[in-house]
Amino acid sequence: MAKRKPDPHDIDSYLPLPASAMHIIVALAAGEKHGYAIMRDIDDLSGGSVSMGPGTLYGSIKRMIDQGLVQETDERPDSTLDDERRRYYRLTALGQRVGAAEQARLTALLSAAQVRRLGLGGLT
Repeated sequence: MAKRKPDPHDIDSYLPLPASAMHIIVALAAGEKHGYAIMRDIDDLSGGSVSMGPGTLYGSIKRMIDQGLVQETDERPDSTLDDERRRYYRLTALGQRVGAAEQARLTALLSAAQVRRLGLGGLT
């Protein structure tokens, strides 16, 4: 069964996000980056536990562009400081809202897991 395309008016229709998409959103939250910088940021933010390869990164970015979460930017840094072949990406307003909703969803899940693991679920 094919997954329906999310509705931009219903943030919950994007959730849960694939882990790769959330990693990209977190990496782009600080500002626009090119693909290699996104991969490095994901590696750094995860303490090396997540190493996203180019296939996963660019496949995820393509889907996120199609969904309106990320856009490729036209602006380029000074060409003497950067390779003109690099493509830069940034979050859209929708991408920021979806990222915030996924953060809230994950925070609630982690809170529930902590309560259950600690055995505090039935205590008052």
